[in-house]
Amino acid sequence: MGRMVKHDPLAIQRRSLFGLYRFPLLYSREHPTHALLVHRQSGKSVAARVNFRRDLFLSQFKKRGRSGSLHPMSLKFITICAGGFCLAMALMGCQSGELRQQNGRACTQIEEHLDLSERVEALNLLSEAFAAHCDDLVVRYGTQARSQFRHKTFSVTREAMNVFVPDGTFIEYFLESYERGYLSILLAASYLRMHKSEDSKVELRDLDHELFAPIYNYGEDPVNLLLSAVLWEGLGEIGEARVDWLRLRDLPGLTKKEDKALRRFAGERVSRIDSGEGAAVSWHAYRVGRFPPLDWELQFTNSTSGYFSITPRQPFLASCESETGLRLSTESWFDKIAIRHSQAYHPLLNVQTWIRLPFGVAYSLIPLAAGAGVMVGGCVLDAAGEGKGALCQLSVIGGMAIMSTAPRVLEGALRPDLRHWEHVPAAFVVTRASRPELEPCLAKLGTVQRLW
Repeated sequence: MGRMVKHDPLAIQRRSLFGLYRFPLLYSREHPTHALLVHRQSGKSVAARVNFRRDLFLSQFKKRGRSGSLHPMSLKFITICAGGFCLAMALMGCQSGELRQQNGRACTQIEEHLDLSERVEALNLLSEAFAAHCDDLVVRYGTQARSQFRHKTFSVTREAMNVFVPDGTFIEYFLESYERGYLSILLAASYLRMHKSEDSKVELRDLDHELFAPIYNYGEDPVNLLLSAVLWEGLGEIGEARVDWLRLRDLPGLTKKEDKALRRFAGERVSRIDSGEGAAVSWHAYRVGRFPPLDWELQFTNSTSGYFSITPRQPFLASCESETGLRLSTESWFDKIAIRHSQAYHPLLNVQTWIRLPFGVAYSLIPLAAGAGVMVGGCVLDAAGEGKGALCQLSVIGGMAIMSTAPRVLEGALRPDLRHWEHVPAAFVVTRASRPELEPCLAKLGTVQRLW
């Protein structure tokens, strides 16, 4: 086993307790453990070393407690160090807990729940995956989703049956034009974060095709053009970026109401590019909030979308322009949903909506007739049985309860199909500022998240 070397047990205890020895130690039978122990620091786990040193210290402390006492300064030093170690571990635990909460679910957990047959939920999970920097997952499933959800599949049977049931019951969800564009933005940004510049450029060029494609859902929007412009600049393609800035400056018709802040900012950017001042700008993009839920009600006059009035539950943020950045809301995306049933945008869907109206009214008459029958029948039976009116009173209460469901039946039969990609931002901020607190358009916005 080798030559046994005697050491002062107390000195050994003090040094080994805090890991001061960096070589094997041999202890003789004079040691309180009464065993020949070999300790190699590199071969034991942290927990094993801590337990070993704790037991060693306690045995020495008990022995010294019988024959004398441990030096007061040594005991104070050990207590202070132990307290500092516990405090440091507690702070590390709090910090790691905050990181886990910020990062959300892991990429593997997101992929386990991602099912392309559940289209809206799959899109929501892709947003979560992008926020969690699961770029490979976004690329693999995002490409499939865009291909599978892109086109509307027409079926005579389903379109005919859709008239007799709530809108969209037998119709598979397919992407709006802005959703196809935003999915291309996520793919381009994911490729950029993976350092695949050429693939990112391919996705940005495909974005133009998606916005102008003459398919069922069509039309460009300023939000995707803005994100495309800053991504092109990030890729060093100033000429491509200038095209998007120019479209934002000269096409106010992209929004329901003219956005002067957007047009001024885009115009200034075009001027700087033309003068050669903006050739090396580094942009940062942030997402603000979440797209608000939508409400609807029947409105037969002054409606541009069938007989529906569709409104967001929370108002969208106003545009903001600063010397370093721009904030633009996704209200233009809401506008596309709001006109989904208009004659100008989707004539077939508009015709189906009006055909469904008399069927919805007829469905709502069923609980009215049923409630009236319960009231009349109960009172007739009560009179025929020479009752004291209890059965008639109960029939009236039951009949009124049935009749009160008529508005809900009408609402359920006529409700519009408002399915959409839910987990998208309420606004975006693009800025040249190095930190978010330096961007005026990001001030007092609550929760924001950096995209790139």
